[in-house]
Amino acid sequence: MKHILLLEDDESLGRGIAMALESSQLAVRRCTSLAQAEELLETGRFDLLILDINLPDGSGLDLLRKRRESGDTTPIILLTAKDLELDEVTGLEAGADDYITKPFSLAVLRARVAAQLRREQKKPAGVLTFGPFTFDFERMDFRRDGTAVELSKTEQKLLRLLVENRGRTLSRNQLLDGVWTDGAEYVEENALSVTVKRLRSKLEADPSRPEYLKTVYGIGYTWAVKP
Repeated sequence: MKHILLLEDDESLGRGIAMALESSQLAVRRCTSLAQAEELLETGRFDLLILDINLPDGSGLDLLRKRRESGDTTPIILLTAKDLELDEVTGLEAGADDYITKPFSLAVLRARVAAQLRREQKKPAGVLTFGPFTFDFERMDFRRDGTAVELSKTEQKLLRLLVENRGRTLSRNQLLDGVWTDGAEYVEENALSVTVKRLRSKLEADPSRPEYLKTVYGIGYTWAVKP
């Protein structure tokens, strides 16, 4: 089952789009504002986002930029009533995967959605690109500003846990259990702190003032989502 988030403030159009797309293999979750969309994205996982640009509390472009800056590579299709080349260019430069101008044929929308879902299935697993970083966990290829960074297996495990949960704080116990899966109870107390320090020395521009791998005092660590 694939899950689609549809952000469209026109209730009638939103219902029509959902009815056209929903099937035994596709579920559509509708919302009508940026605030609702962000709340759903915090609690659920989606295979595709369809975002209207003009909304009562902002623009779908704002959400698009926020998702891309956080490293989210989920396919995004933009919907807009404007028929201006500038809007299309702005959307694509911000990271949209496709762009559809209203009014549009629902058959065309179905075809575009199917194309994005097929493309997503072909993406190599484990590749994350955001900010200056490209992390390919399957090929164990890690880069900052295009320069390769060598990471140990333990550092790779810790990095993956952090970046796949970026924006969330993970406790020391969660990280210990996730990295040292063969027996976190036997790991030395400072093992996590040492691994964090090594990761920072390899990835942060200034390890003494980390921008990404941040300490949340009294709790654990987080990979910060850049504004």
